[in-house]
Amino acid sequence: MADILAENLSGKAVMGADGTELGDLYNITMNLKSGELHHLLVTPNDQFDPARSSFQVDERGRMLVPVGNVQAVKDYIVVGR
Repeated sequence: MADILAENLSGKAVMGADGTELGDLYNITMNLKSGELHHLLVTPNDQFDPARSSFQVDERGRMLVPVGNVQAVKDYIVVGR
C-alpha cells in the first residue's frame, strides 16, 4: 500500500468490503511510544446501525475498526467486516 498522509484521511468515507457504507473516518488511534496504529474511529452514517457490525463501539457511538481490517484506501477506506 502506498504511503498516505493522515491529514488526507480525515473525513474520508469508510466502506465495508461488501459495499456497505459504514460512515466517515473521525480519527486513528495509535501507541505513541511504538507508533503502532490500533483502530480507525468511524462515525457511522445515519443509514448504518453500528450494532449490525462486529466492531466495538466507543461511548460516543463511533466504531473501532482494527487497522488490520483495512483492505484499500482510495476514494473510500475499504475494510473487512
